[in-house]
Amino acid sequence: MKTASAFHFESLVWDWPIAVYLFLIGISAGLVVIAVLLRQYYPNAASSESTLMRTTLLLAPSTIVIGLLILILHLTRPWTFWKLMFHYSPTSVMSMGVMLFQVYMAVLVIWLAKIFEKEVIALQHRWLPKLTIIPRLLTLLNKVMRTLDITMLVLAVLLGAYTGFLLSALKSYPFLNNPLLPALFLFSGISSGIAVSLIAIALRYRKNIHNQESAFLHRVESFVVWLELFLLAAFFVGLALGDDGKVRSLVAALGGGFWTWWFWIGVIGIGFIIPLALKKWQNRGNGAFRVLLVSGASLLGVFLLRFFVLYAGQLTVA
Repeated sequence: MKTASAFHFESLVWDWPIAVYLFLIGISAGLVVIAVLLRQYYPNAASSESTLMRTTLLLAPSTIVIGLLILILHLTRPWTFWKLMFHYSPTSVMSMGVMLFQVYMAVLVIWLAKIFEKEVIALQHRWLPKLTIIPRLLTLLNKVMRTLDITMLVLAVLLGAYTGFLLSALKSYPFLNNPLLPALFLFSGISSGIAVSLIAIALRYRKNIHNQESAFLHRVESFVVWLELFLLAAFFVGLALGDDGKVRSLVAALGGGFWTWWFWIGVIGIGFIIPLALKKWQNRGNGAFRVLLVSGASLLGVFLLRFFVLYAGQLTVA
């Protein structure tokens, strides 16, 4: 008989690789959302020289690829995953998610190629000089770039929310079967995207971290953080006012024990209190260390939130 622990218990189906997968997908969606917003409100700052755009170029596709690899390898029969890529079922959340990933990645590649048009053309001239169709295709995108931005934003929002839908579809777990979970995961993903971007700016500029990009990110961050807290509170209130299964799941998650401490110290303490308490201190300095500390705490908080929701959510079965 196996000994139960915080990370191994009888009702556990999805374990830590899924939490990492959820975290990585959130970063990708979050980066794209704020990158599109930057392009809309500060188009001059959203060039290929932008740290946010460069971070999006590097991490938005790679986190998706790594996340999907983790998910595939975690399946009982990973070699059958290819079937989901070509056989769609409108009644399957997983199948619809695979379709969303495919569309998201296709549009993301086109969108990024247009933003980094000069760099793409330079690479084409160097490595594929005969493929002259690439510059012509990129030029054609000029007429539809705004539509492409909006499409990319919609897809990123859907992707960020999808990770929550994936868990909320588990009806046998009262904690996870919550309509607020997609919104919570969406905005916590945006928060992680902001944190990653601020860290990238700090690492790039070191002693001159206050610029138009960082100012924009801080403004968005202030709104997102408080919205996250509201959604968390509403999430737990919904459980408290729910049926017996939801109340039991709330007590199991926050009524004491390992995951209760994980939530209050990790998610709330590290993820919210430290960034909020040190925000003014961070803004008074010009060095990278302050940003790395505050944004690092925020990013870690999102990571810990994914673990908390996944594990605490599986403690109680309906």
